[in-house]
Amino acid sequence: MPLNRKIMNNIKSIAMLSTHGYFDPVPQLGRTDTGGQVVYVLELAKALSRAGYKTDIYTRWFDQSQPQIDPVPGNPDVRVIRIPAGPWEFIPKEFIYDVLPELAENMISFIKEHDLDYDLYHGHYVDAGIVALDVARAMNKPVYFTAHSLGAWKRDQMGGDPDEMEKKFNFRHRIAEEIRIFDNVNAQSLTSIVQQEKLKELSDYEADNIVIIPPGVDVHHFYPPKEGEEKVRTSLPEKYVFCLSRIDTNKGHDLLLHAWDLVRKEIEGVDLVIGGGSPNPKQRELGVFATMDKIIDEAGMQDRVTRIGYVPNEMMRPYYQQAELFVMPSLFEPFGMTSQEAMGCGTPVVASKFGGIRNTIRNGFNGFLVDPSDPREFADAILELLKDDKRCKEIGQNAYEVILEEYSWEAIARRHLDFYEQFM
Repeated sequence: MPLNRKIMNNIKSIAMLSTHGYFDPVPQLGRTDTGGQVVYVLELAKALSRAGYKTDIYTRWFDQSQPQIDPVPGNPDVRVIRIPAGPWEFIPKEFIYDVLPELAENMISFIKEHDLDYDLYHGHYVDAGIVALDVARAMNKPVYFTAHSLGAWKRDQMGGDPDEMEKKFNFRHRIAEEIRIFDNVNAQSLTSIVQQEKLKELSDYEADNIVIIPPGVDVHHFYPPKEGEEKVRTSLPEKYVFCLSRIDTNKGHDLLLHAWDLVRKEIEGVDLVIGGGSPNPKQRELGVFATMDKIIDEAGMQDRVTRIGYVPNEMMRPYYQQAELFVMPSLFEPFGMTSQEAMGCGTPVVASKFGGIRNTIRNGFNGFLVDPSDPREFADAILELLKDDKRCKEIGQNAYEVILEEYSWEAIARRHLDFYEQFM
């Protein structure tokens, strides 16, 4: 599809900001604060580059062994640029706010020193939105924002003791900053209709500059097995149900394990494989792993559950392709990009009905939507697919077709260009 010439005349160079986590040109997904958002920003930048738009991605520089300017392999017009701020150490996203003014100041200096001229700035997540506002104002350029996740929705879904949750997630500060960003950017995108509904319900916020743009899928990398293509050998069980995500308390691994305890008692010969996590897990991840192990041990299902930890990029497609089905158990999930990637591989998905993926999945047609906190409902959906091979294949094919037609990164890049142009 040809791009609008008016857009091409107005936009040539874009600055993306994604300031927390480990942001590398080839990401190590599963590390702390390093998941779907990193994929989103990288793939969007690469798709914009293929369409002729130079894109630099700014992040926080906290590891001196890494270069400051880091080109993205195979994409000469996309660079990751690291800006120092605060101590030379990782800071979790919940507590990064204190270094953001310095990050903005140093980013402005870097842009001026290198004589860079961006036509717009696009911040991803609340911390990058804060920096994008300051930098765009200093450079007198338009600024856009994608929340990716809403603080009010996460707080609502997480439950728990309010004081403990506040200490852990810094919700009050985050929510106040999100609203300030919403009020001051040219426009903002949300990744699903459910996010827009929650923004209205929990924050009583509406605006006419909100656009829904979902994440995309690299359909050139995530696709069903091709005829004649050699099957990649893995160390995974012969038949398995696959779960892949960051390892965090909100990802619902405990809910999945309670459902799996029911599944394994009704069907033999299929294991549960749980992937994700940092190459060197930190304390928060280790705590989640300990909770998983406790549930597995108490149920006596060590022989039916395999935890594989960090999954390298080159193994993600074969793991998706060879799974009987994919599960996403999060109670709180703004979208769930791994679910879309699995669908792109023709693998049927059973996902939480509370997440943004509900806008992609038509229940019973190209996947199943369940309440993951109800182990019987969750287990029944898994069992329905495992016990009916024909239905499983039909749903997987339908899933692949919807991803191919509506969610390629090329399609998502076009939607972003329209979004930028509409509100410039």
